[in-house]
Amino acid sequence: MTTVVMIFLAVASIALIASILLQSGNSAGLSGSIGGGAEQLFGKKKSQGYEALLSKVTTAAAIIFILCSLILVAIE
Repeated sequence: MTTVVMIFLAVASIALIASILLQSGNSAGLSGSIGGGAEQLFGKKKSQGYEALLSKVTTAAAIIFILCSLILVAIE
């Protein structure tokens, strides 16, 4: 059981780090160079495009990360 939760925690951590790095900030950061092609794929609408998808992925990964952390504390 502990191993399965630790695997979910590791996957959630990687997803959380990647989704945060790909989000554009004030200077457009890493997503400015990578997100250019993806912006054409997902469209120009920020509410339904690339930024919205990254926001949902970040939220889901954060929730999974917190839940896995709490489960690991309860198990040990």
